[in-house]
Amino acid sequence: MNLKSGDDIQTCCETTKNGAQSETKILPVFSPVKNPDLIGTLHHFPSVPSQFINPRNVEVWLPPDYDQGDVNGYAVLYMHDGQNLFESQKSYIGVDWGLDETMAALCQKRKIRPTIVVGVWNTPQRLLEYLPQRPFCDHRSQHSRSRVIKRYGGMPISDNYLRFLVYELKPFVDSRYRIRPEREFTFLMGSSMGGLISLYAICEYPHVFGGAGCLSTHWPIAHRPFSTYLNERLPEPGRHKIYLDYGNEANNAGYRYKQKRVERILKGRGYKFGLDWFGSWYAGDPHSETAWRDRVHVPLRFLLKNEQQRLETTTQGSGNK
Repeated sequence: MNLKSGDDIQTCCETTKNGAQSETKILPVFSPVKNPDLIGTLHHFPSVPSQFINPRNVEVWLPPDYDQGDVNGYAVLYMHDGQNLFESQKSYIGVDWGLDETMAALCQKRKIRPTIVVGVWNTPQRLLEYLPQRPFCDHRSQHSRSRVIKRYGGMPISDNYLRFLVYELKPFVDSRYRIRPEREFTFLMGSSMGGLISLYAICEYPHVFGGAGCLSTHWPIAHRPFSTYLNERLPEPGRHKIYLDYGNEANNAGYRYKQKRVERILKGRGYKFGLDWFGSWYAGDPHSETAWRDRVHVPLRFLLKNEQQRLETTTQGSGNK
């Protein structure tokens, strides 16, 4: 993998409001996580700096066969709440998603394309970083903004969080790992507020992200303004995939209606179920890592479907006719 401690990487420059350009450098100093229960390799990057948001830990998971070099380029799955993905001792409730096990099993069975996972840890500003900014800030009166500040403890800063992902973290990952940087190989996933920011990201950067996995999305916190936003900004179907699901959240007043409203927006914009979008209701599943661990294979198989396997199956089928 040739990660050299002490080397630095210049990320993409972005022009600021005053016309000046600034740049951020990420030091690729990492600690290989030593955990005998882990499947594959996990690189831990502590306190990754940013010019847009506060520093945070980032972890990169590599499948067991990564170093064999038999894959031209891996897809990349960026996941929010990254401390909950791989190790229970780091997880919020002491239960991780078991993502290394699920990813390795799906890859081995060729159910998904070869993929690495980038887990971006959250911070105490999680709510403001994951709350879609444009629906709450654009064309809003000062009175409306004051209500947002009072209710959420400040204005959303999710646009800067996405700038970190797109202009700083992604260039670093693209340059240091054997991956495919194109949109069709770049995905996001998260649960609850992480689902919300994943869907917002694919709308804000449709040329960067090809799919978004949204588990138990926290619709109540942003439903009305976000629904209006989706009607206006949802990317065209055919080149993007969106996964939506929910569990016991349906027991909360109005949640299922809000979920169905978003599904109607997808259908109205031409998204075809099973092809452009997919999802289900997992009745009885709690709003927790335990439930998401049990069903994460479903969005993974939808978003990361092994197109090569489908091609080979089709070819074999044609040959038997």
